[in-house]
Formats: sequence, C-alpha cells, structure tokens
Amino acid sequence: VAAMNPCPCGHLGDPRRACRCTPDQVARYRGRLSGPLLDRIDLTVEVPAIAPEALFQSPPGEPSAAVRARVVAARALQAARQGCPNARLPAGEVERQCRPDPGGETLLRQAMQRLGLSARAYHRVLRVARTLADLAGAERPGAAQVAEAIQYRRSLDTR
Repeated sequence: VAAMNPCPCGHLGDPRRACRCTPDQVARYRGRLSGPLLDRIDLTVEVPAIAPEALFQSPPGEPSAAVRARVVAARALQAARQGCPNARLPAGEVERQCRPDPGGETLLRQAMQRLGLSARAYHRVLRVARTLADLAGAERPGAAQVAEAIQYRRSLDTR
C-alpha cells in the first residue's frame, strides 16, 4: 500500500485551495516514480479532497462484515479452483485461470494496443479482472471486470 500527493504542494485538483505548482514541477514530481516500480502496483485509486460538510452528510457505507464475507467467499473460490489466490498465480496459470470472455478479451486487446501495456501489466489486469469476477460471482471475467481492472491501471500508465 502506498500513497502520494497529486503534486508537490498537495493541492492539484482541490476546489478549495489553489495549486501553486507549475506543470513542469508536477511532471518532475510524478516522474520520480520509475515505470518498473509503477508496473508492479496492481490497483490505483485517486481520492479527491472531500469538503468537511460532505463528511457529515454522507450516508453510512457498507458494513465491513458484509465486505469481509464477500472477500472470504472469493478467496475460498480461488483456493478451490486453483489452490492459491489470484495474486499468487504463476504466469503460465494466469492464461488458463483468468481468461476473459470474448467481450472482455476484445476490450483487453484494444487496451493493450492503445495504452501500450507491458506483459507484466497484461497479467496484472487479468488477475485483477479474475478477482473482480470472483467477487461478483461470475464464472469468467467479462468486459465490465476487464474495464474496471484496466481503469485501476490507467493513472499509473498515463502519469
């Protein structure tokens, strides 16, 4: 697990405070993370600043117990299917266990070409899509799971 600010001053995109960084400073700041390091991160999520009033007015989220139950069920499914979690699948097994349906495969091919994803990124997208399918109770990753897995990589590959 890692975290970083969007820019050196930390206010890029914040509607309440102006960023004082130049585009060059932002590019240098983000460029400090090497491509090979970023290629090893499976999921990225941008978390924008939240206004204080939104914190007090937001409805309660899903209980942790419900999320935990889904995760436990997905991990049990993975253990029964392949003997290990999707994240620990050897590269040769990823092709067999994580193959998406035709719609997902088409989307992944397009993303590989347009985004220039590496072989490592390809396997990581497949593993994440398989996990998303397991959490949804789907037999195979479909276009929706592949799209979500690709989206989790986008901020890494377009920094």
